[in-house]
This record gives sequence, structure tokens and C-alpha cells, in this order.
Amino acid sequence: MATSLRVLIHGGGIGGLALATALARRGHTVEVAELREELDALGVGIIQPSNALHVMRELGVLDACLAEGFAWDVLTIADPAGNPLARIPQPRMGDAPASNGIPRPALARVLGGAAVAAGAKVRLGVTVTALDDDGTGVTVTLSDGSTDRWDLVAGFDGIGSPLRTRLYGDRYAPAYTGFANWRVTVPRLPDVRGVVMATAGREAKALLTPITDELMYLGAVFAEDEDFRPDPERAHEELAERLAAFSGPVAEALAAVTDPSAVVYSRISQVTVEEPWHVGRVVLAGDAAHASTPHLAQGAAMAVEDALVLAESLDAAPSVPEALEAWEARRRPRALWVQAMSRAVLKQETGTPTTPEEDALLETGIPGAAHVLVKPY
Repeated sequence: MATSLRVLIHGGGIGGLALATALARRGHTVEVAELREELDALGVGIIQPSNALHVMRELGVLDACLAEGFAWDVLTIADPAGNPLARIPQPRMGDAPASNGIPRPALARVLGGAAVAAGAKVRLGVTVTALDDDGTGVTVTLSDGSTDRWDLVAGFDGIGSPLRTRLYGDRYAPAYTGFANWRVTVPRLPDVRGVVMATAGREAKALLTPITDELMYLGAVFAEDEDFRPDPERAHEELAERLAAFSGPVAEALAAVTDPSAVVYSRISQVTVEEPWHVGRVVLAGDAAHASTPHLAQGAAMAVEDALVLAESLDAAPSVPEALEAWEARRRPRALWVQAMSRAVLKQETGTPTTPEEDALLETGIPGAAHVLVKPY
């Protein structure tokens, strides 16, 4: 599009800030509405696979991400005692590194700084309370009472997306998979220079992921009742009980956890918006449209790919509606393939029965999936 657009982004997470940076650098007027009072990220660390790092390069923040994180290129499979069983080189997309572990708060600072430096405005403590799309623009009222008109509203507001509910009602509420993720940040062990996946049959799997020179995180997935929540007084002990089959580096990492509040527990849910991801000039992206399980480490990567491709589609198309059609045609097959493959891997690793369609996906294996994901999106 030859003209400058006015774009409101609902949600200041990884995908929303990536879109704000991409659009503001292209000369568009961009505002981010974020309900939280600061641009910080909850949780522990995150893996940026090569396709996500390729997007970071396009946004001009690759060097900053690498400086804040810990780059690696080999996945190690280990036994319960930490003895290596296999070392699997990870593929690269272009000349981006294979992978980078980074603390979520550090990534939020990098992307928030880039968005503001590019000219985007970030408004904290506000959310959308009313939308009026008349076909030529969207009049939006925020929770602080302000009203403005936009050419496009983009919802990067997460798996619990209020914007999704506003557009589709409760048809696409998050669906709990029956599994939950336990994570905790601990001092990095010297030998953990890439992800170490230690397995004890199908009963348990633990991952050690470096995120800085000094830090790594321990992660594990277990089947949990939907209403289960860790005991706030002994969450670290509950995690240790679930990982009792492990010795070596996993046990050493667990021994460093003495504060139960350091343990981050999150249920693993999925969202699949089966209708078009845009209604008029309002579009959903990232977890708001297609949240996946974490088993390919691709959730945030899909969000930033969504952001960059949306910016490119707005560049190329003659109108906003045509740009949204072109964007979704590119993004839906890839994002839903990641979602299906991630769910299939979850089932495989936990001994859960799989469908014939999932069996066909799993025949490629995780290395095969990784190679698919370093092809152009």
C-alpha cells in the first residue's frame, strides 16, 4: 500500500511488539494497547529457533537478542543420569543462528525498545472496550475512555484473547490438553551449552535450556487434573517428586530450587480459530488465533512470523481487506501444521493414543519438522 496506515495493536507481548516494530519502521502510525502496567513478561526463558531469529534480524534486533541470551546449535538427548545418548545439530534459516535461549523479560525489553525507537506509541493499563467497524475503518474505545479511528486493529492478545471473544463469542475458548508445564530458572551448569533433553521412558522428560551465561531453566511436562494447582508452600518439592527418576544434572538443578514461588506452572491449552482469522478490519494472530503446545518451541516463533508477514502483506496489497486475505492464505497452513505436529509430539512423548493423521506427521520425526520450519514462511 502506498499510503501510511493507522494501526492499533491489542496486546504488547512478543507478537504485538514485533508487529509494532515492523509497521513503525515502514512509516505507519502504530499504537499498542496493553492491559499490563509495564512491558514485562511473566515466566522464565524462551527458545528462539532459527526461524524466529530470522524475524529478529528483519526487525533489526537480532544482535540485541543474542547479547541478552545464549545461542546454541546442538540438541542433546540424555538418559536419566544425564549421560548423552545423541547429539542432534539443529538446522538454520539463512544465516541466523540455530537457536537462542533468552529470558522472557529480556526479550520484552528488546522488542519494546525497538518498537518505541521505531516510532510506535505504547499505552499501558488499557484495553479495548468497544469496536465499531464500518468497512472503511474501525472506531475503537479504550478502557480509559479515549476513542480513536484506525485502518486496522490487530489482536496479539494471547491465548485468552478478549478480542477473540468479542469477535467470535465463546466458540474458540482455550481447550485444555490434560497436561501442564512446570518451569523454574536455576544457575546454568557448565556442561549445559544447548538444550539437554533427559528422558526416563514415557513417564517423564526434563529439559535444561540455557538462557544466559549464568542462567538456564528446567522444564517438564506432566499430565495434571484440570483443577490442580501446585501447593504454594511446596511447589518445588512437588516438582522434585515428579522428577524423582532423574539424577545427574536434572537433580543438581532441582537442588538449587529452594523457593516454591520460583516454580512457574502453566496448563497447556490449545486454540484453533476455524473461521477466518479476520472479521472486517479486525484480525487475530499468534496465540489468539492458533495457540499450540510447546513441544516444537514454536509458539512465539509463529507469532513473530505472523507479525512480519502481516507487515509484508500490507506493503504488497492495494487495500487492507486484500492484505488480510493474502496474509491468512500464507499463515494458516504453516501455523496449523505446527499446532498439529506439536500436539502429536506431546501425545507421542506421553504415550497418549494418536490418530492416523498424527501418526503420519510423526513419521517425519522432530528433526524433519525442524527442517520444515527453516524453509521460507
